[in-house]
Amino acid sequence: MSKMIELLQDPNVEWILMASVLLGISSGVLGSFSYLRKQSLMGDALAHAALPGVCIAFMLTGSKSILFFLIGAAVAGLIATFGIGYITRHSRIKQDAALGIVLSVFFGLGIVLLTQIQHSDSGNQSGLDKFLFGQAAGMVRSDVITMAIVSCLLVGVCALMYKEFKLLSFDPGFARGLGLPVAILDQLMMFLIVVAVVVGIQAVGVVLMAAMLITPAVSARYWTERLGVMVVLSGLFGGLSGMIGTLISTADDHLPTGPLSVLAATSLFIISVLFAPKRGVVSKLLLRASVKRQAQADMEKRTLERGGTA
Repeated sequence: MSKMIELLQDPNVEWILMASVLLGISSGVLGSFSYLRKQSLMGDALAHAALPGVCIAFMLTGSKSILFFLIGAAVAGLIATFGIGYITRHSRIKQDAALGIVLSVFFGLGIVLLTQIQHSDSGNQSGLDKFLFGQAAGMVRSDVITMAIVSCLLVGVCALMYKEFKLLSFDPGFARGLGLPVAILDQLMMFLIVVAVVVGIQAVGVVLMAAMLITPAVSARYWTERLGVMVVLSGLFGGLSGMIGTLISTADDHLPTGPLSVLAATSLFIISVLFAPKRGVVSKLLLRASVKRQAQADMEKRTLERGGTA
């Protein structure tokens, strides 16, 4: 315990902890809308699509600045978004198949570019392979500040556009009837997801970032029927997952922060599945047992009443 307190007094650990918590909060909030719109795989596709953008940004600038990575990955993510929309609108291919195609193509391109960089003169210094699974410990103060600012902006935009995103999630036809620019709102949501993915890949990694977008939202859905409460709970679950992952990895230098954060989010999901009121497995079993006991009691009562009248 004393070792944990001593480590938490390290300014670098404090920065990483703050960044992980803010990343979890922003991912959870955005993931709620993505999950309700039945676009859970969109975050996965955009996460994998961000990899070639990161590689190209490094090849052009020679710098590992998260700002350049943000620009490169955002461009790649937007191209992937438009590609998915174009395939869906102009062919008979369904959206899930289009997601799979774009995910595979972009991730394959990213792996090719990553391999090329690793075999170039600057490959040994690039360390871009860490973006596959994340390396929160490798972040510097400027990266953490950028992550914190972008995460706060993402949550702020979701708060300002809450009513519009709510209509878009539940009834886009009604939103279109009210005169809302549904297409623009849809692209805005995709852009926000791209930004969240780009900000998070250094801490969590391309492969695992989709879990931070969806798992907290699915967990929160078990606890409430109201969207506002779900969004808040999803953000809390995401922030708690980031905090737990950071604390465990801080206690053991050999454990990575990103995968631990995902495992923490998965643990919260299992707890939600088991113990959430109304929707949880345990709650349903207790309710079923209560109904069964009540039915048996009613049957015994009716049997006694018939015997008494006879």
